[in-house]
Amino acid sequence: MSDTPSTGFSIIHPTSSEDQVPPPRHLSLTHPVVAKRISFYKSGDPQFGGVRVVVNPRSFKSFDALLDNLSRKVPLPFGVRNISTPRGRHSITRLEELEDGESYLCSHGRKVQPVDLDKARRRPRPWLSSRAISAHAPPHPVAVAAPGKPRAPRSLVVFRNGDPKTRRTVLLSRRVTQSFEAFLQHLTEVMQRPVVKLYATDGRRVPSLQAVILSSGAVVAAGREPFKPGNYDIQKYLLPARLPGISQRVYPKGNAKSESRKSSNWKVFIITSDLPDAGTSSQIYIILYGQHRSSAPIYLYGTDGARFQDGHEDIFTITVGDIGTLFKIRIGHTNSGHSPSWHCKEIQLHNMNSGKQFYVPVQRWFARDQEDGEICREFPVLSKGQPILPVTIYEVNVATGELWNAGTVANVYISIHGEKGDTGSRQLFRSKNSFNFLRGQTDTFFLEAVHLGDLCKIVIGHDGLGPGNGWFLDDVVIKDPTTNYEYAFFCHRWLDQGEDDCKIVRELYARDNSIFFARQKLELKRKETWTAESWKFTKGNTLQFYNKLTGGFVRLHPDGTVDAIGEKTDKYGVFDVIFNERNICIFQSHEIRHLSLALDNGIVTGMVSGEATTELRVLYQPNRCALLESALVPGHTVVFDRYGKIADASPAGYANLSKEFVIFVKGVFLNSAVVLLATSLCQALCLQPDGSCTGVGSQSEKSYWKVHKISSGICMFESVKNAQMYLRIKDGRCDGMGTGDVDCHFKIKKNLENASISLESTKSPGLFVGLQSDGQAKPMIYTKDENVCFYPQVIQFGRENPMGMSATPSQEEEKIHESKKQKKIPPESEDRSPLPSSTAKEIRRFQSGKTLLSEDEWKVLVLTGNTGTRANVTLWVYGDKGVTGPISLRKDSSEQLFLPGQEDEFQVEIRSIGNIYKIRIGHDGTSEQPEWKLQRVTMQHTKSKKILDFAANVRLSWIQADGDVVCELPVVKGGQAIFPLVRYQVDVYTGKLKHAETESEVFLCLFGERGDSGLRLLYKSNMQVKFQRGQCLGCNGNAK
Repeated sequence: MSDTPSTGFSIIHPTSSEDQVPPPRHLSLTHPVVAKRISFYKSGDPQFGGVRVVVNPRSFKSFDALLDNLSRKVPLPFGVRNISTPRGRHSITRLEELEDGESYLCSHGRKVQPVDLDKARRRPRPWLSSRAISAHAPPHPVAVAAPGKPRAPRSLVVFRNGDPKTRRTVLLSRRVTQSFEAFLQHLTEVMQRPVVKLYATDGRRVPSLQAVILSSGAVVAAGREPFKPGNYDIQKYLLPARLPGISQRVYPKGNAKSESRKSSNWKVFIITSDLPDAGTSSQIYIILYGQHRSSAPIYLYGTDGARFQDGHEDIFTITVGDIGTLFKIRIGHTNSGHSPSWHCKEIQLHNMNSGKQFYVPVQRWFARDQEDGEICREFPVLSKGQPILPVTIYEVNVATGELWNAGTVANVYISIHGEKGDTGSRQLFRSKNSFNFLRGQTDTFFLEAVHLGDLCKIVIGHDGLGPGNGWFLDDVVIKDPTTNYEYAFFCHRWLDQGEDDCKIVRELYARDNSIFFARQKLELKRKETWTAESWKFTKGNTLQFYNKLTGGFVRLHPDGTVDAIGEKTDKYGVFDVIFNERNICIFQSHEIRHLSLALDNGIVTGMVSGEATTELRVLYQPNRCALLESALVPGHTVVFDRYGKIADASPAGYANLSKEFVIFVKGVFLNSAVVLLATSLCQALCLQPDGSCTGVGSQSEKSYWKVHKISSGICMFESVKNAQMYLRIKDGRCDGMGTGDVDCHFKIKKNLENASISLESTKSPGLFVGLQSDGQAKPMIYTKDENVCFYPQVIQFGRENPMGMSATPSQEEEKIHESKKQKKIPPESEDRSPLPSSTAKEIRRFQSGKTLLSEDEWKVLVLTGNTGTRANVTLWVYGDKGVTGPISLRKDSSEQLFLPGQEDEFQVEIRSIGNIYKIRIGHDGTSEQPEWKLQRVTMQHTKSKKILDFAANVRLSWIQADGDVVCELPVVKGGQAIFPLVRYQVDVYTGKLKHAETESEVFLCLFGERGDSGLRLLYKSNMQVKFQRGQCLGCNGNAK
């Protein structure tokens, strides 16, 4: 069978027409608002199609709010910081200056490149859309709302008391939630009848606005009359906010009338046990699973008295679509009412069309306080007295991440999918731990279901109710005891409406190779650690290498010998970074300028700077320690024994050796330095608008602190974003409300084990700046755990002498702004990290002076072979720190380009992408001559005259050669490509559902550690007709 969506109808008689009644329209009172409809385009990118935004006083309270909104929609490296007129002559600084119906350009700096708006308004081909692999701005985190106030507008289903057929959906906007009385007045207008009281769907009173916001998503609106029970089925109206589970399945498109001809009528006999309190006040639902599909959830209720009472048999007639041969059922209840617990004895089903009968012995509790606490269970139907499929108890291990505030107190749900259906939405609420989903904790749950066969995916999420509704999920591992097999589902992302992509539900796919899964987790952690620590290896920084086994620092002596027993103040234990390319560095002795650390035949020594043996590759480990490996001979690393001597060729044992080093940067806390106090790999200590401090801030400008050095080892920290607000400990609180007095003085304690620091109050010795599990700052007593540890990162270095050299505040701001322009993204960050709160790491060493335009200017020479083209040609350029493109290769003059045997020259601007290693070039297949023979591409840097060669000799044509109009070319050095050109085979499987095939163009983009392949059209395949139902299609494509 296939895991297919449910049928579009499931009916219980006699109330099958309940959902057929359309809600009457109602009038709403609104105030006129002047709205401006404005188009925004990207500076210098005619391929970007633009975004339309409606601007009014309600949508944007300030100009900065508009800039933040556009930063999510317009792909600029550092977000949208400037808006100007189409020609770039006038900058817009206020909302009032924007004119209705006009178009504007967005840029991240003052310099604006004009755009041909006529061309930009024409929708480009998908593969020409602007997309950068490592220079995109993540969504801005949304501040956590206070209890009782909505974090973001959400919808609420409102039923009329006693009449479930009458319902309305309202938006909990700020306008209608100013007070509980105002909200009731709004509902009076919406429901067109007086609303005095609100109830939950199970009859509980909703007394306040906070209770409304924390409700399950639906309320019953009443006048002065008491609550009237009814089938207030909220599930079917809350699809966006809940998991695919009971009443959450996607209804397929199709003709309901034709489907109804295949429907079946069933009689369902349910016997409630005669045990004490076996009856229930809750609403019961049932789902039927067949070999074709499953039914929608069917709620079983009636109008002739109470149902599901002790010892009673209840009979229902239901109508479902064509589900095929029945093999299991799922039955459960909503856990509502005054006595929701239920004990079911047995269930019988009779197909009134085919005459088949099915018997299901149950004898189980459906109750939170009985057995395993489940209120939803699955049962296989019996065939010749035996179950068709076994019942399995899956072990579900859920790992919460280690970021601050990663845990949640929300209700977490999971739906497991396999080749034989799914489990439906199940709540994970009873684990082996006292409290579920705590930061850094793995919770184990047991989930009973009819065996699903091979697992393929899970859908997991939470309802976001109450405090702490954000959750960082690391991974889920499910053990199948029937097959003794483990399935791993990797996530490592936020499920939070204020983080990442703002989703609180994620669909994760199985990884059935446990070794590969563990390796993937390790590699990702190493890359994240390198991204956080790579600032230390900026050229010009001064470092020290601490060895935890020896308890000393690495020293390079004048005679070239090296050991690891130096003191922190030893002059021979200090090294300067004089070369840095990716993660390969040269560490020159600060005292002996002509010697650098080197690995010669596997032995660490001192050698003349610049020799190949002095190039060392920095390999970071998840514990924030680094290995120093020879770039010349991979595998040879710097190793010392427990006495600090270089390791022998045949060591006695690994336990007595150490090759991990903690890296320290000198001069971090000099006066006027600007630093980031990182609390994790992607979070930082941040001052909140209310003056409190949190450790869950993003590593961005709002988390910058300016250092004020008081004396040796004692400093103050002033917020750069909010001047005159200092970090302090006072009256048992830790916040940013300090004024620069003694409460703001902190002694810096350096932790040798991990290169972190701790901040001890000089006024209250023994009290340190600490973090609670939710990230809130609080005074704490020093312990060796990470609650009081911060990992400093330098944004701008300070000065040795704090006296008489301080710059004016405006000069300091200008320097910080200038350093932000010189962003540096480490190469390992090219992998698209799942941590949405992370931003590109900045150059940590301030460099004075402005970059000349010529630094960004390149000359591109394109040599055409024996076949020219008149199609539009586009270029992308990839570096180890980013990507530039698409760049349209054209000229303002009327000269014809790309003629046979002709070499065309273009001037292009390529900014801040690091060392170039490949290009992508192609055409759009338009014009009368869409074919093109590309012979060679050459790039020359205008200022340095550096030349990069790209050998092509490729035919770009839909109908010839590879059937592709786009190709990738690596840089050629010494006659050899620095990276191989790989031809990937892509197999595309089209499903077997009705109408699964497509005649549309299908595109694919591959992502890897070194960028992406770009969006490619799957054009040439091994099948004459592509993407047909049940067909496996093979396609080929070239990429680096």
